[in-house]
Amino acid sequence: MPAQTPAERALARSYTTGDGQITFDISDLSVDHHSDRSVTLTYRFTAVRQGHRDERWVFTLPWDDKSMVDVFASPAPDPDRLGQLVYLVHTLLEEWWDTKEHNRQSAKMGRQLP
Repeated sequence: MPAQTPAERALARSYTTGDGQITFDISDLSVDHHSDRSVTLTYRFTAVRQGHRDERWVFTLPWDDKSMVDVFASPAPDPDRLGQLVYLVHTLLEEWWDTKEHNRQSAKMGRQLP
């Protein structure tokens, strides 16, 4: 297995949303690089919320934005661009979380684990 890039390590870190309502406890992240230079991120995580049972999920995020290819692959990405990538991915994960029960497209991106 190849060593993780700095972007993969940064994206694999658990985090709590800005409002403190949800912690995404990341247990695994796989990053699949495709020949067309797109990337697929597959997260395994536990959603931790006060007053709720912990929920385990798998979430798949196709990433077609070629402007960040260098950040995904670089052994030393620009720190500002790396921060932007992490922010964007976290925003998309949170958007999916908020819409998965109401939007079919969102629902297809993840599934709850037993």
